Amino acid sequence: MKKLSEKQELILSFIQDFIYENDYPPTIRDIQNGCNISSTSVVSYNLDRLKENGHLNRHSEVSRGLSLANPKDSLGWISSEYSHSETTEIETVAVPLLGTIAAGAPFPMPENDTWSDLSGSELIDLPQAITGTGDGLYALKVRGESMIDALISDGDLVIMEQSNSVRNGQMAAVRIKSDNTTTLKHFYSEGRRTRLEPANPQMKAMTFESNEIEVLSRVVAVWRYMG
Repeated sequence: MKKLSEKQELILSFIQDFIYENDYPPTIRDIQNGCNISSTSVVSYNLDRLKENGHLNRHSEVSRGLSLANPKDSLGWISSEYSHSETTEIETVAVPLLGTIAAGAPFPMPENDTWSDLSGSELIDLPQAITGTGDGLYALKVRGESMIDALISDGDLVIMEQSNSVRNGQMAAVRIKSDNTTTLKHFYSEGRRTRLEPANPQMKAMTFESNEIEVLSRVVAVWRYMG
Protein backbone atom coordinates (compact mmCIF):
# COMPACT_ATOMS: atom_id res chain seq x y z
CA MET A 1 0.00 0.00 0.00
CA LYS A 2 1.41 3.39 -1.01
CA LYS A 3 2.70 5.58 1.84
CA LEU A 4 0.37 8.43 2.69
CA SER A 5 1.40 12.06 2.54
CA GLU A 6 1.24 14.15 5.69
CA LYS A 7 -1.93 15.86 4.42
CA GLN A 8 -3.59 12.52 3.63
CA GLU A 9 -2.77 11.20 7.11
CA LEU A 10 -4.29 14.38 8.59
CA ILE A 11 -7.47 14.00 6.51
CA LEU A 12 -7.86 10.32 7.33
CA SER A 13 -7.37 10.99 11.04
CA PHE A 14 -9.93 13.82 10.92
CA ILE A 15 -12.49 11.56 9.20
CA GLN A 16 -11.96 8.85 11.80
CA ASP A 17 -12.39 11.26 14.71
CA PHE A 18 -15.39 12.98 13.11
CA ILE A 19 -17.30 9.71 12.57
CA TYR A 20 -16.44 8.55 16.09
CA GLU A 21 -17.78 11.79 17.61
CA ASN A 22 -20.83 12.33 15.36
CA ASP A 23 -21.87 8.84 14.15
CA TYR A 24 -21.88 10.06 10.54
CA PRO A 25 -19.11 11.02 8.09
CA PRO A 26 -17.97 14.61 7.40
CA THR A 27 -18.65 16.62 4.25
CA ILE A 28 -15.82 17.94 2.08
CA ARG A 29 -16.42 21.37 3.64
CA ASP A 30 -16.12 19.89 7.14
CA ILE A 31 -12.76 18.36 6.17
CA GLN A 32 -11.54 21.60 4.58
CA ASN A 33 -12.34 23.60 7.71
CA GLY A 34 -11.21 20.94 10.18
CA CYS A 35 -7.85 20.37 8.48
CA ASN A 36 -7.27 24.01 7.45
CA ILE A 37 -6.97 23.13 3.75
CA SER A 38 -7.01 25.87 1.13
CA SER A 39 -9.87 24.59 -1.04
CA THR A 40 -12.46 21.83 -1.43
CA SER A 41 -10.74 20.71 -4.65
CA VAL A 42 -7.57 19.91 -2.66
CA VAL A 43 -9.69 17.90 -0.22
CA SER A 44 -11.39 16.05 -3.09
CA TYR A 45 -8.03 15.23 -4.71
CA ASN A 46 -6.68 13.71 -1.51
CA LEU A 47 -9.90 11.79 -0.85
CA ASP A 48 -9.51 10.22 -4.29
CA ARG A 49 -5.94 9.22 -3.44
CA LEU A 50 -7.08 7.72 -0.12
CA LYS A 51 -9.74 5.76 -1.99
CA GLU A 52 -7.21 4.54 -4.59
CA ASN A 53 -4.89 3.41 -1.80
CA GLY A 54 -7.62 1.40 -0.11
CA HIS A 55 -8.22 3.58 2.95
CA LEU A 56 -11.68 4.96 2.08
CA ASN A 57 -14.89 4.08 0.32
CA ARG A 58 -16.21 7.17 -1.41
CA HIS A 59 -19.50 7.81 -3.20
CA SER A 60 -18.96 11.24 -4.73
CA GLU A 61 -22.65 11.70 -5.57
CA VAL A 62 -23.53 11.62 -1.87
CA SER A 63 -22.89 14.63 0.40
CA ARG A 64 -21.61 12.46 3.27
CA GLY A 65 -20.62 9.48 1.14
CA LEU A 66 -17.45 8.49 3.01
CA SER A 67 -16.74 5.36 5.01
CA LEU A 68 -13.53 3.75 6.19
CA ALA A 69 -12.42 0.84 4.03
CA ASN A 70 -10.45 -0.60 6.95
CA PRO A 71 -11.83 0.70 10.27
CA LYS A 72 -9.15 -1.15 12.29
CA ASP A 73 -6.25 0.34 10.37
CA SER A 74 -2.90 1.61 11.62
CA LEU A 75 -4.40 4.77 13.05
CA GLY A 76 -6.28 2.67 15.55
CA TRP A 77 -9.87 3.81 14.96
CA ILE A 78 -12.71 1.41 15.79
CA SER A 79 -15.55 1.07 13.27
CA SER A 80 -18.83 2.94 13.65
CA GLU A 81 -22.09 1.18 12.82
CA TYR A 82 -22.12 2.65 9.31
CA SER A 83 -18.56 1.70 8.29
CA HIS A 84 -18.08 -1.54 6.37
CA SER A 85 -14.60 -2.87 5.67
CA GLU A 86 -15.59 -5.94 3.68
CA THR A 87 -17.51 -4.24 0.87
CA THR A 88 -15.84 -5.01 -2.44
CA GLU A 89 -18.87 -4.33 -4.61
CA ILE A 90 -21.56 -1.70 -4.21
CA GLU A 91 -24.40 -3.64 -2.65
CA THR A 92 -27.69 -1.84 -2.22
CA VAL A 93 -30.39 -1.73 0.43
CA ALA A 94 -33.96 -0.54 -0.20
CA VAL A 95 -35.25 2.08 2.23
CA PRO A 96 -38.78 3.57 2.13
CA LEU A 97 -39.39 7.10 0.88
CA LEU A 98 -41.94 8.40 3.38
CA GLY A 99 -42.57 11.91 2.05
CA THR A 100 -41.09 15.40 2.02
CA ILE A 101 -39.49 17.50 4.73
CA ALA A 102 -39.55 21.26 5.02
CA ALA A 103 -42.06 23.22 7.06
CA GLY A 104 -44.90 21.08 5.78
CA ALA A 105 -47.32 18.49 7.05
CA PRO A 106 -45.93 15.59 9.12
CA PHE A 107 -44.93 12.49 7.19
CA PRO A 108 -46.29 9.07 8.20
CA MET A 109 -43.89 7.36 10.59
CA PRO A 110 -44.00 3.55 10.67
CA GLU A 111 -44.56 1.92 14.03
CA ASN A 112 -41.79 -0.30 15.40
CA ASP A 113 -43.54 -3.47 14.21
CA THR A 114 -44.36 -2.23 10.69
CA TRP A 115 -40.89 -1.50 9.21
CA SER A 116 -40.98 -4.84 7.39
CA ASP A 117 -44.43 -4.17 5.96
CA LEU A 118 -43.94 -1.11 3.76
CA SER A 119 -45.02 -2.62 0.46
CA GLY A 120 -47.16 0.43 -0.30
CA SER A 121 -44.21 2.83 0.04
CA GLU A 122 -41.87 3.90 -2.71
CA LEU A 123 -38.48 2.29 -2.09
CA ILE A 124 -35.09 3.86 -2.79
CA ASP A 125 -32.05 1.65 -3.48
CA LEU A 126 -28.99 3.07 -1.68
CA PRO A 127 -25.41 1.78 -1.24
CA GLN A 128 -25.05 -0.49 1.77
CA ALA A 129 -21.88 1.42 2.69
CA ILE A 130 -24.16 4.37 3.47
CA THR A 131 -27.15 2.61 5.01
CA GLY A 132 -25.69 -0.40 6.80
CA THR A 133 -28.48 -2.97 7.11
CA GLY A 134 -31.11 -0.28 6.53
CA ASP A 135 -32.94 -1.15 9.74
CA GLY A 136 -34.92 1.81 11.04
CA LEU A 137 -33.87 4.03 8.13
CA TYR A 138 -36.07 5.91 5.70
CA ALA A 139 -35.70 8.67 3.10
CA LEU A 140 -37.31 12.10 2.87
CA LYS A 141 -37.24 14.48 -0.09
CA VAL A 142 -36.08 17.98 0.85
CA ARG A 143 -38.21 20.98 -0.11
CA GLY A 144 -36.58 24.38 0.27
CA GLU A 145 -33.13 25.90 0.73
CA SER A 146 -32.86 26.25 4.52
CA MET A 147 -29.96 23.73 4.76
CA ILE A 148 -27.87 24.69 1.72
CA ASP A 149 -24.73 25.42 3.75
CA ALA A 150 -24.93 21.84 5.03
CA LEU A 151 -24.81 20.82 1.33
CA ILE A 152 -28.49 19.83 1.35
CA SER A 153 -30.42 21.38 -1.54
CA ASP A 154 -34.00 21.40 -2.74
CA GLY A 155 -34.81 18.00 -4.24
CA ASP A 156 -32.11 16.05 -2.37
CA LEU A 157 -32.98 12.96 -0.36
CA VAL A 158 -31.99 12.86 3.29
CA ILE A 159 -31.54 9.43 4.81
CA MET A 160 -32.96 9.43 8.32
CA GLU A 161 -32.58 7.13 11.31
CA GLN A 162 -35.61 6.98 13.58
CA SER A 163 -34.70 8.46 16.98
CA ASN A 164 -36.45 10.47 19.67
CA SER A 165 -33.30 12.30 20.76
CA VAL A 166 -30.23 13.85 19.12
CA ARG A 167 -27.12 15.68 20.30
CA ASN A 168 -26.89 19.45 20.05
CA GLY A 169 -25.82 20.48 16.57
CA GLN A 170 -27.04 17.36 14.81
CA MET A 171 -29.44 17.68 11.88
CA ALA A 172 -32.83 16.33 12.81
CA ALA A 173 -36.37 16.05 11.55
CA VAL A 174 -38.60 17.51 14.25
CA ARG A 175 -42.32 18.05 14.69
CA ILE A 176 -43.58 21.40 15.90
CA LYS A 177 -46.59 20.42 17.97
CA SER A 178 -48.39 23.78 17.96
CA ASP A 179 -49.11 23.67 14.22
CA ASN A 180 -48.40 19.97 13.60
CA THR A 181 -45.69 20.62 11.00
CA THR A 182 -42.26 19.12 10.46
CA THR A 183 -38.94 20.71 9.57
CA LEU A 184 -35.29 19.75 9.03
CA LYS A 185 -32.85 21.85 11.07
CA HIS A 186 -29.79 21.75 13.33
CA PHE A 187 -31.15 20.96 16.79
CA TYR A 188 -30.06 22.74 19.98
CA SER A 189 -31.62 21.99 23.36
CA GLU A 190 -31.24 25.01 25.66
CA GLY A 191 -33.09 23.94 28.77
CA ARG A 192 -36.69 25.10 28.67
CA ARG A 193 -36.18 26.39 25.11
CA THR A 194 -35.15 24.55 21.94
CA ARG A 195 -33.51 26.32 19.00
CA LEU A 196 -33.89 25.07 15.43
CA GLU A 197 -31.04 26.50 13.38
CA PRO A 198 -31.07 26.64 9.56
CA ALA A 199 -27.90 26.29 7.51
CA ASN A 200 -28.65 29.34 5.42
CA PRO A 201 -27.42 32.82 6.47
CA GLN A 202 -30.51 34.41 4.92
CA MET A 203 -32.82 32.58 7.31
CA LYS A 204 -33.27 33.06 11.05
CA ALA A 205 -33.29 30.42 13.75
CA MET A 206 -36.61 29.42 15.31
CA THR A 207 -36.95 29.06 19.08
CA PHE A 208 -39.72 27.16 20.88
CA GLU A 209 -40.63 25.93 24.31
CA SER A 210 -38.92 22.55 24.53
CA ASN A 211 -42.17 20.71 25.20
CA GLU A 212 -43.42 21.99 21.84
CA ILE A 213 -40.73 20.08 19.91
CA GLU A 214 -40.70 16.34 19.17
CA VAL A 215 -37.56 14.80 17.65
CA LEU A 216 -38.49 12.25 14.98
CA SER A 217 -35.16 11.22 13.44
CA ARG A 218 -31.59 12.25 12.69
CA VAL A 219 -29.78 12.67 9.37
CA VAL A 220 -27.25 9.94 8.58
CA ALA A 221 -26.63 10.67 4.86
CA VAL A 222 -27.67 12.81 1.92
CA TRP A 223 -28.41 11.36 -1.52
CA ARG A 224 -28.38 13.48 -4.66
CA TYR A 225 -29.28 12.34 -8.17
CA MET A 226 -26.90 13.90 -10.68
CA GLY A 227 -28.85 14.60 -13.86
